[in-house]
Amino acid sequence: MAEITLKFTQDELEMLVDALEVDLEGYAEAAKEARMNNSREDIVTFTEAATRVQMLMDKLREHIEE
Repeated sequence: MAEITLKFTQDELEMLVDALEVDLEGYAEAAKEARMNNSREDIVTFTEAATRVQMLMDKLREHIEE
């Protein structure tokens, strides 16, 4: 996998994390609905997506200055 270097201001980085939080909430809700519908394939898909979004958020948060 190729590594890409990007430059963001602190505000831009915080905006990205905020947007990813909303995305994460959507995937978590979709996984919850999939569980209620016993849709195993969707559960796996949405849970994996939520996990990947969470990992990216964590990676970005490491660069946000307090």
